[in-house]
Amino acid sequence: MDSSDEEMVDESWWDRWSPKNSDAGDSDAGEENHSTGCQCRSHESDSSHEPQTPDGDEGADEDENRSSSGRSQAGPSGSRRATVEEVEDEDDISSMSSRNARSRTSKTYHTLLNAKKCDAEGNPISRHAPPPPRDDPEQTDWSPYDSRTHFELAEFLYKENQMSAGNIDKLLNLWGQHAASTGGSAPFQSHKDLYETIDSTPVGDVPWQSFTLKYDGPRPDKDATPAWMDDTHVVWFRDPRELLRNLLSNTDFDGEFDYVPFQEYDNNGKHRYQDFMSGNWAWRQADEIAKDLRTLGAMFVPIILGSDKTTVSVGTGQNEYWPIYLSIGNIRNNVRRAHRDGLVLLGFLPIAKNKRHADSDAFRNFRRQLSHTSISGMLKSLRAAFTTPEINRCPDGHFRRTIYGAGPYIGDYPEQCMLSCLVQGWCPKCMATSKDLEQDAVSRTQKLADELAQFHELGELWSRFGIVGDIVPFTADIPRADINELISPDILHQLIKGCFKDHLVTWIEELIRSLHPKPEADRILDEIDYRISLAAPFAGVRRFPKGRGFKQWTGDDSKALMKIYLAAIEGFVPDEVVRTLRAFIEFCYLARRDIHDSTSIAQMDQALADFHQHRKIFLELGIRSDFNLPRQHSTRHWTKLIREYGAPNGLCSSITESKHIKAVKKPWRRSNRYKALEQMLYINQRLDKLSAARVDFVRRGMLERPKRSRQSAAADKAVAAAVAAGNWDQDGGPVEGHDIPTEVLLSTSISHRKVDINQLAITLAQDNIATLLQDFLFYQLHPEATSTAMNTLPDFTEHVSVHPSAIAVFHAPSDLCGTQGLLSERIRAVPSWQEGAGRYDCIFVETDTNAPGMLGLDVAQVKAFLSFKHRSQVFNCALVSWFSRLGEKPDDTTRMWMLEAAFEDDNETRRYCSVISMDSVVRAAHLMPIFGNANFLPKGLTPNHTLTTIFRASNSRFKARAPQVISSTQPHVPLSARGDVECALALALGYSPMGDRCVVVIKIHFAALPPHLLAELSLSHCPKHLAFIPHARLLTPQYLTPATTIGHAMPPTPLLHIIISYI
Repeated sequence: MDSSDEEMVDESWWDRWSPKNSDAGDSDAGEENHSTGCQCRSHESDSSHEPQTPDGDEGADEDENRSSSGRSQAGPSGSRRATVEEVEDEDDISSMSSRNARSRTSKTYHTLLNAKKCDAEGNPISRHAPPPPRDDPEQTDWSPYDSRTHFELAEFLYKENQMSAGNIDKLLNLWGQHAASTGGSAPFQSHKDLYETIDSTPVGDVPWQSFTLKYDGPRPDKDATPAWMDDTHVVWFRDPRELLRNLLSNTDFDGEFDYVPFQEYDNNGKHRYQDFMSGNWAWRQADEIAKDLRTLGAMFVPIILGSDKTTVSVGTGQNEYWPIYLSIGNIRNNVRRAHRDGLVLLGFLPIAKNKRHADSDAFRNFRRQLSHTSISGMLKSLRAAFTTPEINRCPDGHFRRTIYGAGPYIGDYPEQCMLSCLVQGWCPKCMATSKDLEQDAVSRTQKLADELAQFHELGELWSRFGIVGDIVPFTADIPRADINELISPDILHQLIKGCFKDHLVTWIEELIRSLHPKPEADRILDEIDYRISLAAPFAGVRRFPKGRGFKQWTGDDSKALMKIYLAAIEGFVPDEVVRTLRAFIEFCYLARRDIHDSTSIAQMDQALADFHQHRKIFLELGIRSDFNLPRQHSTRHWTKLIREYGAPNGLCSSITESKHIKAVKKPWRRSNRYKALEQMLYINQRLDKLSAARVDFVRRGMLERPKRSRQSAAADKAVAAAVAAGNWDQDGGPVEGHDIPTEVLLSTSISHRKVDINQLAITLAQDNIATLLQDFLFYQLHPEATSTAMNTLPDFTEHVSVHPSAIAVFHAPSDLCGTQGLLSERIRAVPSWQEGAGRYDCIFVETDTNAPGMLGLDVAQVKAFLSFKHRSQVFNCALVSWFSRLGEKPDDTTRMWMLEAAFEDDNETRRYCSVISMDSVVRAAHLMPIFGNANFLPKGLTPNHTLTTIFRASNSRFKARAPQVISSTQPHVPLSARGDVECALALALGYSPMGDRCVVVIKIHFAALPPHLLAELSLSHCPKHLAFIPHARLLTPQYLTPATTIGHAMPPTPLLHIIISYI
């Protein structure tokens, strides 16, 4: 806008909206429930927009060393977290132990684009004025539905059950026949009546439109014109202006919506980046927009687009669709990720196909331009609103003047190249050449591309700079938009699928094949798959019963593999390869955090530097000749993009991929395949109408908000709707709702109800359970006591109930979680799971509230969840067997904490067990075995053995064990071995999954001896210096008859068979 335009602005209008007459911005328009003592201030230039990090903050970034006058400080925040892996993949775990302790922050809001409230005509109103009333029908008016039942039946049939038209007709026919006997009728006459009723729903109505495009460039001779030049492409879309109005007015987003760009600081003065509006880009855009005085007091609405080709079927003709989605940056990341209609279907991009000309430059350029022109055409109705504010109602019910801007674009690497008019192999964010992506370079911008185009031919632009110079990007029509700047980071395709699975996992396999002959390499890879298959079950983690041997990988598959792959390869590859993988996984988990600050950004930079240093091993071993890989190179830009756009999990392509299921794949399956796209459009429109109708009925008080399940009075707000009572097979999932406590609660289902103490000892195979419960009860009744004496312990005569599981609710923003960053997971302790062996999960237990990270936590395996009543008070507890940490820091190579079983005695014959309160349980812990160096495990092991029978071989960690057994009458177990007898005698005393003392009887048939000769041996024959070797592995524990030991008789005890495999 030039100066002459500015001078024409009406003075009275300026007086109404200028900062001097404002209330310093609507603080409630920015962040109602997190800000404490917020201040607002004006920013005169881009260079001063960000307050300075306080002196002494060594983790501060250069762009944070600015004025700090606008910041206020608040109370303390916890910083302690815990994982088995020393990776900051979750929010502070101290918030779990302190149950809802949340760090207090201060925020500075933009004072020029401060989203001031106005009336429907755009006139400013008091910030304290209530929202204007809506022109709603009567509260009993369910139009176009006859009643609540009428609406909910339509919603059930069409949206939830997705019943076919034929089945709807059959159901309604039966319904009508039954109702006719009492003079009634079916709610709908037929499926057509149902569809017409949904179609007439007034809210959420954004009709589909279309326009056509075809090639209009130079043509060859008439007879040589390829067919694609004559093809017509139909572009289906919905008016983005109306979609944005629906998003902005959706009351379901109230409280989860940022109206003003802001900068957030914790109580230590560290700049925090979380939701989109907390990033520097939104602040700079507001500065730029505010140069036009007509925009002062408006609300900035960044438009986020995302597209991703998807295949619906491999067995039909047209099996590819290219949906494009729309969202806004004001909606917080957790809502955009949580499938709450924060991302809507804008349209479908045309896909030009021609096998014969697929490699011709003209056809490829046409495809690129077709996509850009399609997006530009879809956004045409917004062009005026990019510069002139328009009035919209917001989630809180108030009107505000809104001005739009082009925000980040979500897409994988091929789409990023198409969008940025770039040759594949080059970086869309910087000018690094495709042959030297290992170096940093200046930022790539559209302005720079235009300047280069003035001095270079198209061929030179292509070869020297990677620019496709004859494409006009869709952002050319949008003010303040630079497509290179708007390319967003992508956790799914860049990190998880790209760098991890496609690069590192592939390189490791190539390395193994290069170091070993084919038979040995195949054997090692099979062993790695075998190790992967032995991963203990864990809530929310996909299992790999056959290793990696399946064709189609999803993002969830790759994320699950990332959790266990590090432990599986150790010993089969050089340590430097393990360090490479560890550094990248650390970077990846840090990137997935929900909240970033200068500390986490510095940690990401360090992890990336470590990754770049360690990955050189692949060059040295000849696996790679260079690292000119765009997806790996993209990691160099991640910390900058976090400062620009907030946490990357709000802009991940997993959000658009998950939307494919609802918007593309399920509607396609519901179609009859004839002109399927048109049917899919109607299905999406009806689904949107039903969703909008429900939101409207809830707002009008005609429907209650979706209920979360309740297990008890204490659990009213603690469990997600997905974990309904009686549905205890679920592993858990995202938890929705506000003010939900983080806690661990026992299941309502009970496997053994009110068992007496003697029967409980038999049920749990824990003969000292009475003593353990006495100790537990004593400390519950006397929390200040430091020790117990037998004469002070209360007599325990209560009946005890045994629960099969517990549900933990905790903050886990690195995973797919609810809108408040909460996740639930099931913790099980059952003797049989999925009709197989028992499952006894491990847990983190808080043992020191003052120690950081894992030093304040211990790990235990749950043997049983218990509850009992004493003096009218209910006690919820767990019987656990403990693990001990090996050292006070993680392993130097894997950076994973190492554990070993804790024992009561020096001979290590009895696991150390205790009963603990459920209040000390933080969440489940996922443990992987320490497999040892290049060890091949005996076949037949299952995940049930990994928590009790597989440990790393190290003489310093295991003491020699005293003789335990003389003889047994059980059948012998054949030896499968090669080698001498002394090596085979190096046996380890095992323990059952229940952790009880085990009488170990070994009957070995030595292959080197005559077949008929059997040797009965006891552990007393083991060489004392060979207490354990990695080849000895316990197999199936069997509960057998009592055995006689030296000196006294023992009660029924698990007896373990052992097979020794010596390679």
